[in-house]
Amino acid sequence: MNLKNININERMEYYNVSGLSIAVIENGQISKSECYGLLETGTNKNVKSSSVFNACSISKFLTSILVMKLTEQGILDLDEEVNIRLSSWKVPDNELTKNNKVTLRNLLSHQSGIIDSEGSFTELNSIKIPSMVELLEGRTSYCRLPIEVQYEPGSDFQYSDAGFCIIQQLIEDVTGKPFKEVIDELIFQPLRMNNSTLEMTISEEEREDFSCGHNKNGGLVDGKYPIYPYPAASGLLTTPSNLAILVIELINSLKGESKIGLSSSKAKEMIKSQGCKEWTGLGLFLDGSDQEIEISSLGWGVGYQCMMVAYPYLETGMVIMTNTDLGIHQLKGIIGDIYNALTF
Repeated sequence: MNLKNININERMEYYNVSGLSIAVIENGQISKSECYGLLETGTNKNVKSSSVFNACSISKFLTSILVMKLTEQGILDLDEEVNIRLSSWKVPDNELTKNNKVTLRNLLSHQSGIIDSEGSFTELNSIKIPSMVELLEGRTSYCRLPIEVQYEPGSDFQYSDAGFCIIQQLIEDVTGKPFKEVIDELIFQPLRMNNSTLEMTISEEEREDFSCGHNKNGGLVDGKYPIYPYPAASGLLTTPSNLAILVIELINSLKGESKIGLSSSKAKEMIKSQGCKEWTGLGLFLDGSDQEIEISSLGWGVGYQCMMVAYPYLETGMVIMTNTDLGIHQLKGIIGDIYNALTF
């Protein structure tokens, strides 16, 4: 996999992107890591391969890997009604759930009947970090309306952060542990994703290698380090190389060579079309088919944009992370330029 006919430094200047980091996967391994620009505008802090970016919604890919691991262990079931094992909070039953219940499968594929309310799921805006139960009950500024089913589960696609908040609460209920502790134990530690965290507070020491968020004009965003207080949906702080490790784990799982004990059948389930949309997998989006299937995940938040794209059967892929929100879809900005320059 190569980048053809693109000058990344020139593209960064054109789009006013402050910092950018890339990891490339070839033959099921990280073949190169490239870094450009600054962690913070107006400083001399260069982006390095260890520099941490906000992955935003690519967190959902991480969560989906964890869910499949827990189903492998028999702790969770993709097709069981989630209310059976939820204990701290329940999805309210209504007319729309009479025939089809909310399951992990339709939560992971954004077909659960859950719709995010307007203006919800913003970045952390106070010292108080909400509990998932408070959020799901509509008792926080991050989600002011109680979460409930608003269309028949399985009948439509509606991208939903709230759906992944339900998944987080379910995992905490069945394991009896905080979500970030389960992720650390089952994913980060065995895969040695040492530059990844779900922590919501950044120490002064960590800030030395943490990229600040920037707006489309190249200026720092308010607070410098926007973080989202719902880890399963948007809380991952990581590097492109660490995200590439997670992609490689999926590639290896398809071959029966998982490091975390994920079977080939579970890995294949993740990249199989789900429900009413052929382009939706479990925590991933799909394009193409068979051996040339493309999987992808996009992250977009205040001050950051990123993309993971891979061809698992070809054992290739790329992770692109930036610390600038261009205000346009990733594929219409510098990330799209890089993606379109990929050659095999």
